[in-house]
Amino acid sequence: MDWLNNLFNIHSSIQTIVIISIIIAGGLALGKIKIMGVSLGISFVFFVGILAGHLGFSIDSVALGYIETFGLSMFVYCLGLHVGPNFFGSLRHEGMQQNVWSLIIIIAGTLFSLLLIPLTGINLSNMVGILCGATTNTPALGAATQALAHMGLPSETVALATAVTYPLGVLGVIIAMLILRKCCVKAEHLEPKSNDNHDHTYIAQFEVVNPAVEHKRIADISHMTHLKFIISRIWRNSQVILPTGDTILEPNDSLLVVTNREDDPAMEMLFGKRVNKDWNEDAIDWNHIDTQLESRILVLTRGELSGKRLGDLHLRNSYNVNVSRVIRGDLKL
Repeated sequence: MDWLNNLFNIHSSIQTIVIISIIIAGGLALGKIKIMGVSLGISFVFFVGILAGHLGFSIDSVALGYIETFGLSMFVYCLGLHVGPNFFGSLRHEGMQQNVWSLIIIIAGTLFSLLLIPLTGINLSNMVGILCGATTNTPALGAATQALAHMGLPSETVALATAVTYPLGVLGVIIAMLILRKCCVKAEHLEPKSNDNHDHTYIAQFEVVNPAVEHKRIADISHMTHLKFIISRIWRNSQVILPTGDTILEPNDSLLVVTNREDDPAMEMLFGKRVNKDWNEDAIDWNHIDTQLESRILVLTRGELSGKRLGDLHLRNSYNVNVSRVIRGDLKL
């Protein structure tokens, strides 16, 4: 059993990986447990880490410092990826109000913490850690640790102070939400809402039987109406066509159209006949429908393309590519 004891107690790279992996796996597993419909989720990893430290487990200090910095960097990076697509849109709509309230909460919490220093005798470093833990603000912990180090103040106990208050910071918010739900939330507010508000696209199939659009270019038809639509493909006899603005519609062409749900009746009037088939199921394999066409989901990573209109990229004429929809965060456009 010496090897098992050495694995957990003698500092090494393997010991570090084993301890960290067990803490993460245990926290993720326990985070799925729900009590009264509430679970701590990813926060349970923090609690398991506190328990591991209480039981006397430790890892190499150099490795610990690297993991702290790398973990915080990944946390902030993933958070930015998650909220980034909707950030500026939310900022335009109600961002000012939310930022004002956030600033008020931060200032009030900071002033209250500074007031407690002479009243409780707790030093500045520990009070900063208590504030970070009470607000469950991990990025603030990293920033505060660096700031205290630059100021020449001790920062070794900041993480410990955060760990002491972090559990109550998590549980306090949950308890407060349960109380508010019991006192202020009506039954109709708890009814599940449809996610249709996040999906602004609707796919439908139409057959060209309207003489007004026959033998006309798609670009000309688009200028004839105020409706917004994209024809992603055309079935003509046994041929599948990837259309451009210069493509001419022929009688009995079958069109796969991406539009808004509320415009579906108007699109039927425009093209003439709607094909009774549901193209909005999640399980549709678009590559299996037409072997001559390939459907892909691409992630925009080139910064120089941000802010440009799709029309300015000339994807249809240059690359024979149709962009049928854009997924931005939780929104489908």
